[in-house]
Amino acid sequence: MKKVYSSASEALEGLLFDGMLIAAGGFGLCGIPELLIDAIKEAGTKDLTFASNNAGVDDFGIGRLLHTRQVKKMISSYVGENAEFMRQYLSGELELEFNPQGTLAERMRAGGCGIPGFYTKTGVGTVIADGKDVKSWNGQDYILEEGIFADLAIVKAWKADETGNAIFRKTARNFNPPAAMCGKTCVMEVEEIVPVGSLDPDHIHLPGIYVHRLIQGAHEKRIEQRTVREAK
Repeated sequence: MKKVYSSASEALEGLLFDGMLIAAGGFGLCGIPELLIDAIKEAGTKDLTFASNNAGVDDFGIGRLLHTRQVKKMISSYVGENAEFMRQYLSGELELEFNPQGTLAERMRAGGCGIPGFYTKTGVGTVIADGKDVKSWNGQDYILEEGIFADLAIVKAWKADETGNAIFRKTARNFNPPAAMCGKTCVMEVEEIVPVGSLDPDHIHLPGIYVHRLIQGAHEKRIEQRTVREAK
């Protein structure tokens, strides 16, 4: 089965359609699938719902799709650093479903494991619980959260072999593996593709069984808030 493609646009061919749900990996600007996001922008696919920890910044990551009005709804935990996101949300142009970070990650993981829903204490007694089923165990209330079953998952890894077995670096591991798991199809971009057998099986963070298409590319290293000490 061919998994390695020559470009992001080729890897996404036949997968995009208006109104789809996309799970996107990344944490802040760390480990975001920037090449695939740019390819979606170029494709012009619209009315998209993104399940992602955040929406990037104004000119990078999902923020680029906000500027082109291709995103209809965000399912997110953190939406700071993005003035256009705030403008669209406050003006009623963008739908937003807030999820605590752990809940969002578990919703993705649950979808990848075929679990339709789970109960959690996180969000009980807040607006997060509004309209959700509540059950009690041992005197504690829990709310029902649904697993995320995305039409497409786009993720970024550090290294992968030609079958899609992948390794993520540090913070990039927070959301990329669960996002990859919950997509009907997963497309992954990596900094380096290595031959099969090159990676220690004990170091694999995501088995290739979850990855359907794979590209290698050059990536930009962005820092959201660059803070340095004054020179002495």
